[in-house]
Amino acid sequence: MKSSFLADFKKFAMRGNVIDLAVGVIIGGAFGKIVSSLVADIIMPLLGVLVGGVNFTELKWVMKAAKVVNGVEQPAVTLNYGNFLQTTFDFLIIAFSIFLFIRIVTRLTEKKKVEAAPPAAPEPSAEVKLLTEIRDLLKTQERK
Repeated sequence: MKSSFLADFKKFAMRGNVIDLAVGVIIGGAFGKIVSSLVADIIMPLLGVLVGGVNFTELKWVMKAAKVVNGVEQPAVTLNYGNFLQTTFDFLIIAFSIFLFIRIVTRLTEKKKVEAAPPAAPEPSAEVKLLTEIRDLLKTQERK
């Protein structure tokens, strides 16, 4: 029973689709980190300079200010919408990048399909041509 389970698991894990999926997830994770860095370290600072030196990740709405009660500091209650903006820009750029990648791959595969189109049907042999002519002649004689 145990060896059957392990054999089934090995069969499942070694199928091509599972391995392709695992590679895709790993590359996707690395790609996500690259895009997040692009957004956080390059795009957002440039955008911040364009809108007057604003750091988007620090944007927040203070709903309740911090205060000290009996010597214990109570932190402020904030709504950190800057992080939401940062994450939204990350998502949009990742989605756009994946769209471009899929579009390029689709166009390349379509070109391969066009290039690999099946060859035209072979021309009929001389015997078939002759038999076709005879058939056509017989049809014209029957009509007369």
